[in-house]
Amino acid sequence: MHDDAAVTAEVTDDLRRVIADAGITENVDLVARILVTGVGLGLDEANRLDLKITTAALTEMRAAFRLFAPYEDVPKVTIFGSARTLPDHHVYRAAAEVARALAESGWMVVTGAGPGIMQAAAEGAGPDRSLGVSIRLPFEEKPNAVIAANARNVAMKYFFTRKLMLVKESHGFVCVPGGFGTLDELFELLTLQQTGKAEPTPIVLLDEPGGTFWRGLQRFVDEQLVAGRVISPGDFDRVLVTDSVDAAAREITDFWRNYDSLRWVGDRLVLRLRAEPTDAEVESLNERFGAHLMSGRIERRGPLRRELEDDDRVELPRLVLRLNQVHVGDLHRLIRAINDLGSAPKGPARAA
Repeated sequence: MHDDAAVTAEVTDDLRRVIADAGITENVDLVARILVTGVGLGLDEANRLDLKITTAALTEMRAAFRLFAPYEDVPKVTIFGSARTLPDHHVYRAAAEVARALAESGWMVVTGAGPGIMQAAAEGAGPDRSLGVSIRLPFEEKPNAVIAANARNVAMKYFFTRKLMLVKESHGFVCVPGGFGTLDELFELLTLQQTGKAEPTPIVLLDEPGGTFWRGLQRFVDEQLVAGRVISPGDFDRVLVTDSVDAAAREITDFWRNYDSLRWVGDRLVLRLRAEPTDAEVESLNERFGAHLMSGRIERRGPLRRELEDDDRVELPRLVLRLNQVHVGDLHRLIRAINDLGSAPKGPARAA
């Protein structure tokens, strides 16, 4: 085995020359770290399987990044659901309708590119508003006709790289009834939100009219997880359970009505908004959420120095606070309160 520091000292200069010869000028330090890690795996004498996993993961991520890159500024919603749902099922039609509604509002729809609910969502959005991230399996998963028509699909060997891309690019999520895969994707979303490892986003559990699939999950959460004290009572509040297509689409778009984005600068959380709140509105937020702060108050102010240096959405008004990390899951409630302020823009918006 070899120490990473020794690897860096031995090969970084040579790798930087390779990078320069390739004509790479942006993010050279990060590209060098990727190459140094690859050399390190060789010096560690990693076995062939480990190297194949690493190679495939990087290759697949590069392909996915290239697929999504042209649509960087277009808001995206990922729709999860069963590959086995037939076109005559109510939830198939619901998935198509919510995808159509969001596409008409300027969103792109991301799916797993397979049959069933994935095809329903792609049909609803249409080929020009659909992106697919498929999985290579001996059954079920081949790009559906809508995705294949525009070749807007990337195929993955590993579920972990596929799930990364289904989540990374999206500003909202709609789950319709499905099996292990759908539930796996939902619970990963909830875990990322609960732990603060992902920025807050709206999550909708959409059922057929009068359906009980997600209500059954909600009862399980209340009666087993909350009652058993393995999650907090409000952890499921960030999820909308509904059988209304209109309510589902509105939940996605309204989440971005006033709230734009967030950034941590040291221990300070910066919330960027579309409309500047009044003094009275900031005071009302302090009254409701002051107990969740580590210290101080929620303050209205301009961009912080680090944001100015990075030219990071400096044109937007801001709220700055020191949030107690224990309460990071409560960000959803704060964002919804910000969206409900009287100064917030009327009507739905989207994230940029």
